[in-house]
Amino acid sequence: MELGISTFGEVQPDGKPGNAVNAHLRAQQLLEEVKLADEVGLDVFCFGEHHRPDFVISAPEVFMAAAASITKNIRLSSSVTVLSSADPVRTFQNFATVDLLSGGRAEILAGRGSFIETFPLFGYDLNDYDELFSEKLALLLQINKEEIVNWKGEFRAPIANRGVYPRPLQEQLPVWLGVGGTPASAKRAGTLNLPMMIAILGSAPRHFVSFAELYREAAAKAGHDVSQLQLGISSQFYIAEDERTAVKDFYPSYEALMNRVGRERGWSPMSREQFEYLRADGPLVVGDPQMAIDKILEQHSLFNNTRFLAQLVTGHTSHTGILKAIELFGTKVAPAVRKELGQ
Repeated sequence: MELGISTFGEVQPDGKPGNAVNAHLRAQQLLEEVKLADEVGLDVFCFGEHHRPDFVISAPEVFMAAAASITKNIRLSSSVTVLSSADPVRTFQNFATVDLLSGGRAEILAGRGSFIETFPLFGYDLNDYDELFSEKLALLLQINKEEIVNWKGEFRAPIANRGVYPRPLQEQLPVWLGVGGTPASAKRAGTLNLPMMIAILGSAPRHFVSFAELYREAAAKAGHDVSQLQLGISSQFYIAEDERTAVKDFYPSYEALMNRVGRERGWSPMSREQFEYLRADGPLVVGDPQMAIDKILEQHSLFNNTRFLAQLVTGHTSHTGILKAIELFGTKVAPAVRKELGQ
């Protein structure tokens, strides 16, 4: 099983049109984080796309390109690329460029996104939410397989016998589908024989097992080799040398994030009791290294997943603490998980 990190690049908004000091600092910290993840032997590092003042990553490919120049082995991915409001041609070109810069380490994790800011920002109708994603995914997959493209759809100009360049170093860019809680998305990934990433954020992991089953059932029905499917699980993550320190460092950031998003979506305020439930029986991987080992292995027993992504929640947590969590993940958690799984 591959072990890696996902980040949205949380930042304290600068609140001004320029002189974005906080954003600059956070960008530098992200590069330190991916460099350390590579040095401690983690397998993949993913940059999540958002278009909000509280996240600094709107262009994952740019961060991936910067990371390619300071890392050697770690695979580099988005998490996710909001394909519904992106141009598949340009998306492919950007990721192919990263692939060339990184020596064949680029991946795309495509999804519809958990926020909707991109639709008004880039001039799309939210009523076309599903149709946009389906059409653009089909075009992206065609470009990935064919150098010369002939294509016609509803939401962009047709492509008539045109080449899309550059081509990647890999034979094809790995394209994963990110899903939250929609059965149709799991079925789509299986039918298309694409790797799938399940983001487990708000309830017990066992509640998401049905999505993995739907994924494998759809793949089998479409005639694909189920044994070759790649399935990833993503859970929010923070560890320290001891449980008490981890909780003390992480909870303020998590509470602030969930309440900030919750106010927009009408959720009840986060309570300490709810946090402790999510940590004990839910998806949160927050504690000491042994707790993280146990949780990751428990999820693997449920899903038989081939990848685990530790989603960092930074916010008010110190950069020193985040770096320590990455170090512990790579030096203590990852070796133990790999040994247990016979890798």
